[in-house]
Amino acid sequence: MELAHNNGIGRSYYLAMVKSFFIWTFTLAVCLLVVGFPLVVLMVTVGALLAIALQSVLPVSAVLLVAGALVGVNVFAVLIGAAILTFKGIHPRQVRWLHWLHGEAEELNTSVYAACPLTCDVKF
Repeated sequence: MELAHNNGIGRSYYLAMVKSFFIWTFTLAVCLLVVGFPLVVLMVTVGALLAIALQSVLPVSAVLLVAGALVGVNVFAVLIGAAILTFKGIHPRQVRWLHWLHGEAEELNTSVYAACPLTCDVKF
């Protein structure tokens, strides 16, 4: 009985880590595409210049080599970042600026109309 109980706890912990890893992978990929857009533009510019420079040495596969390397480095960076955050035990719910990820809206302000202090039951 003890062995079956411990196996269930270990499996649950493993599934929680896998879930956390996938959430971090999604979050870091979205942040790279949205927030890191200037970085993506810089990578495309450097990649285009590198492909042009390599075209004389590798005429057929220079563009494929550069594009594959850039995509590979980005995927590798996202996966390594997600693995580091997962193994450190940081869950996305613990990060304050990720409120958009779990559907919790941050209320910026409440509307107060001119007649509201007389008619509404709003506490200031």
